[in-house]
Amino acid sequence: MPQPVLGILTLYMNANKQLEERPIYQRMITEGMRMGLDVFVFTPADVHSTKPLIHAMMYDPKTKKWSRKWRPFPALIFDRCRIQRSVRFEQLKKFRSRYGHLHFLNRPLRDKWTIHQILSKKSRFRSHLPDTVMFTGLSDVTQLLKNNATVYMKPINGTGGRGILRIEKAGTQLYKIQGRNQKRNIIAPQKVHPSRLGPYLMNWRSSTRYIVQQGIQIELPNGRVHDYRMLVQKNGSGVWSVTGCAGRIGAQRSVTSNLHGGGHAVQMNTQLKYWFQAEEKRHAIRKEAEKLSLDIAEYLEDTYGALCELALDLAIDKSGHIYVLEVNPKPAREVFKRSGDAEAYRNAIIRPLEYAMWLHKKKNSNQTVAE
Repeated sequence: MPQPVLGILTLYMNANKQLEERPIYQRMITEGMRMGLDVFVFTPADVHSTKPLIHAMMYDPKTKKWSRKWRPFPALIFDRCRIQRSVRFEQLKKFRSRYGHLHFLNRPLRDKWTIHQILSKKSRFRSHLPDTVMFTGLSDVTQLLKNNATVYMKPINGTGGRGILRIEKAGTQLYKIQGRNQKRNIIAPQKVHPSRLGPYLMNWRSSTRYIVQQGIQIELPNGRVHDYRMLVQKNGSGVWSVTGCAGRIGAQRSVTSNLHGGGHAVQMNTQLKYWFQAEEKRHAIRKEAEKLSLDIAEYLEDTYGALCELALDLAIDKSGHIYVLEVNPKPAREVFKRSGDAEAYRNAIIRPLEYAMWLHKKKNSNQTVAE
């Protein structure tokens, strides 16, 4: 049986060909070598214009150096590309269109609004979804504020907390708004008269499409917001499994918990203790969150095709009810490293490799049977 080859498809962050997750890729290449999996990294810009070749980025664990080598297309592709507003993302769309017949471990998911609509179709998930509407104007915000103390405006394709705005009533004649701009900088709280709120929100939205979402009460006694990052992945048997879950606590004055925005991570059980003292209650919440996340992963894969990992951002209120805030198909692994969960961090890195090995063996087994 030939050695399996996995190509990690990513995007450069800028014109200097900088990679966002270089240390993770180094770990994946190193772990792949140990299990007999040949792993390299490439972007759509590295594909030869006329020949079926890739100017691949190779890493040598012994010398700890990167190099380039022309390689044939890999048998398996792990898509790690996140949405950008750049010519690089346009290259990605062309690559996916031209080479969609290749064997991908995972396919792209849709935007936040579409995912919300898809999940809403299944009664199993509805009670776990915050009320959400597409933003078209001020009335979408004021309507949700009739039944909720706060609402959030989120770009439908945003990541890392960029462009998120929280809005709440501050008496009968004022609204309090705060958030993060597109550079993740914290926007200090300010009070706005109803007559100015509509123009402010339309200007904030600019040309980007936004959703308006019910705000779940997740502020801790110190005023900081918190949520949970649940990672589910396909394992070496091709089965969805829970890799880990960590709590995230936002920076002071932040409306989001994102680590890149100054938040920090803790063990899930540690964070649950803030509100739930009984171990039995915390255990029950965790099991319910894990089952919900696995069910969502299976459902989305049935809907969109091949997936190999998903991160779900969960909010848990004081009653223990679980809400799914977002589903991220290209999750980072850093939260487990920062929370001190070394096992989950390692599994987060190697499970896609183990799944790739399983796919390779399955593919070759099917070919042998056909022959």
